[in-house]
Amino acid sequence: MGSGIAQVAATAGNKVILFDSNTEVQDQAQELISKMLNKLEDKGRLEGSAEEITKRITYADDIAEFKSCDLIIEAIVENLQIKKNVFEEIESVVSDTCIIASNTSSLSIASIAAACKNPQRVMGIHFFNPAPLMPLVEIISAVQTDPQLTANMKKTIESWGKVPVSAQDTPGFIVNRIARPFYGEAIRILEEDLANVPTIDWAMKELGGFKMGPFELMDFIGNDINYEVTATVFKEFFFDPRYKPSFTQKRMVEANRLGRKTGIGYYNYGEDATNLDPDRNDGLGEYIVNRIVAMLINEAADALYLHVATKEDIDLAMTKGVNYPKGLLAWADEIGIETCLNNLEELQAEYGEDRYRPCPLLRKMVKKGSTFYE
Repeated sequence: MGSGIAQVAATAGNKVILFDSNTEVQDQAQELISKMLNKLEDKGRLEGSAEEITKRITYADDIAEFKSCDLIIEAIVENLQIKKNVFEEIESVVSDTCIIASNTSSLSIASIAAACKNPQRVMGIHFFNPAPLMPLVEIISAVQTDPQLTANMKKTIESWGKVPVSAQDTPGFIVNRIARPFYGEAIRILEEDLANVPTIDWAMKELGGFKMGPFELMDFIGNDINYEVTATVFKEFFFDPRYKPSFTQKRMVEANRLGRKTGIGYYNYGEDATNLDPDRNDGLGEYIVNRIVAMLINEAADALYLHVATKEDIDLAMTKGVNYPKGLLAWADEIGIETCLNNLEELQAEYGEDRYRPCPLLRKMVKKGSTFYE
């Protein structure tokens, strides 16, 4: 991720210093950036030459070389204490005006900022993987963050050719919070033996219009990473059952069935591997899509209700960050707010679980007869 962000910044014309405490990883990053830039140049998809962009990137031997930087973006392991230690070290070498940001996908920016003497200059700048290709960047303000810095940073990210959205400092921010049911509810349907993995993926792609099915995407991301994000969001939301991880996820990680990177996950990626065919039953497929989309819309409505982000940024984040076929709030208007509410109430009545509780905003909107985009 760090090498991808460095490539984005350098391509936009910035001088970049890249540092990793592991010299082997840093050497790999240098090789990867050079390879990617040359490939883009060969395809005619690069403004300027690969050589020019490469010259803008310096590979540091010590974190002290950050002293001249105006912006630092940390992209290390998702461990709060390690991040706090690194931020404390960075602050000891940079100027008082340097902005220090974390690329964390789910950890508290306020907690990270608390490690700094000047927490007003700390924020979240969350890129999506792979950073050079994915357009979305979440800009996260902690309770300590100077609001003007956030506004200025959106302009900077736009100048890098990215699409910024603003989010409050809540677990998972916009995308990783709202997207939890895409995986979690798909696994729940699997665990109930209502449909197998290929059928759920088929339904979400062919009938729902998603680019990838939930199990394909989990295998692509890495089941260890997806499980860790789910567990973190669950914990940070004080164990709200809506975000509860599944034993299926846990067992996949324990079995080292992490997806593409280990050759097996929900699918087998070996040369002679065979996988089950989907059951192309339209009735079953529509049930799967309606159930998962209802849960996604509920999360999007809740994020709006609790002022995590604006409705425009919520829909933009889900279409640009994870390639959803439609913005979820616009999709809710299309389906009908009352239908969305009914779907959730039926699930809650059937299962008796707080997992399916409808967002109060949906109830209020049904009473008023309003929509998200009037």
